[in-house]
Amino acid sequence: MLMIASEIEVLARFGRALADPIRCRLLLALREAPAHPSDLAESLGISRTRLSNHLACLRDCGLVVAVPVGRRTRYELADARLGHALDDLRAAVAAVETDRACVRAAGENCN
Repeated sequence: MLMIASEIEVLARFGRALADPIRCRLLLALREAPAHPSDLAESLGISRTRLSNHLACLRDCGLVVAVPVGRRTRYELADARLGHALDDLRAAVAAVETDRACVRAAGENCN
C-alpha cells in the first residue's frame, strides 16, 4: 500500500505529539473528558506554564482544540476518533512486548 505525503505527515505529526510523556498523559486525560487547564495541571502535577506549552504543541498538531466557556477555556480532543486511536494504539503496543525500550544505534533513546 502506497501512502501519499499528506498521510505520512499526519502520522508523523501524531508521532511527534506522542513522543513526549506529558503530551501522552494529556491526550489520555482528554480522552477521558474535556478539561480546563488548571484542572489538567493539577491532575498531572505540572506547572501551568509547562502545561500551556504542551497544549500549544497539541493544538498546533491539530490534536486538541480550545473551546471558550465563558471567561475560561476548556480543552478537548479535536475528534472523538483520536480517543479510539489512542485506545487501539495502547492495546496494540501492549500486545507486543511491554518490557522493551526503544533504542537507536549506539544506545541512544528514541525521542
